[in-house]
Amino acid sequence: MKVSASRVIFNIVNYTVLALIALICVYPIIYVFAASFSAAREVNMGNVWLFPKGFTLDAYKQIINRDGIWVAYLNSFYYMIFGTIVNLAVTICGAYPLSKRDLDGCRVINMLIAFTMWFSAGTIPLYLTFRDYGLLNTRAAIIFGFACGAYNFILLRTYFASIPAAVEEAARIDGASDIYTLVRIVLPLSLPSLATIGLFYAVSRWNGYLWAMILLTDDSKIPLQVVLKKLVVDMSGHAENMSFGARDTSQDMSEETVMFATMVFAIVPMLVLYPFIQRYFVKGVMLGSVKG
Repeated sequence: MKVSASRVIFNIVNYTVLALIALICVYPIIYVFAASFSAAREVNMGNVWLFPKGFTLDAYKQIINRDGIWVAYLNSFYYMIFGTIVNLAVTICGAYPLSKRDLDGCRVINMLIAFTMWFSAGTIPLYLTFRDYGLLNTRAAIIFGFACGAYNFILLRTYFASIPAAVEEAARIDGASDIYTLVRIVLPLSLPSLATIGLFYAVSRWNGYLWAMILLTDDSKIPLQVVLKKLVVDMSGHAENMSFGARDTSQDMSEETVMFATMVFAIVPMLVLYPFIQRYFVKGVMLGSVKG
């Protein structure tokens, strides 16, 4: 089949724009990886672009020996794993009943949940709430204090509502309870949606630092992202101090490369996790579920 000239031009422009967007998204990651393996002198002089210059593992050696880095790393895994489990459990328990149109007050409750996407009490009232419940400087504040997100809730509720009613009706005719129907039928059919919101929750938990920085005062409880934030602040303060005099770019200072190496530590778990989740994004899991 002959392709028209306008279609060819459209494809060229489309692929070019998409390639530029992909490059813009990927290049910062490439640069961080390259800088983390480069000599500090090369990074300070701006010689690093795509590949490491003066390849060295000094930054990673400093991270390994840095006080509290492994504790913070394990804390991030702890908050991500248990926080995501709590997020999914709460979201499922709320989204499933509210996906039923015959539930009394369903529409009002859904509107109230959607309302929280645009309006909230604010940082200070929420902090005072944590304080009044005695949750300051506790792991429970991070795990249970943010147990559900309205956006992810709406995504899962919409997916539950799209499941054909015939599937659940057939289960009830066979004597299945609501809990059995949810666990053995609805959730397996909802794996794509569960994987999607699970990934959203996991990334949010892994990257979250604001409330961890506000609520946690004990260094043994802070996640890796708070440590990274401190590194950035320390490096910025160091740069300001050096701005009053001439900066010696030949000096082998490693704070910047250590920061990039810490970023790599923060990126790698998500890069490893995503390929295992991606296959659940494929649509059509429910095809044929009401046939036969």
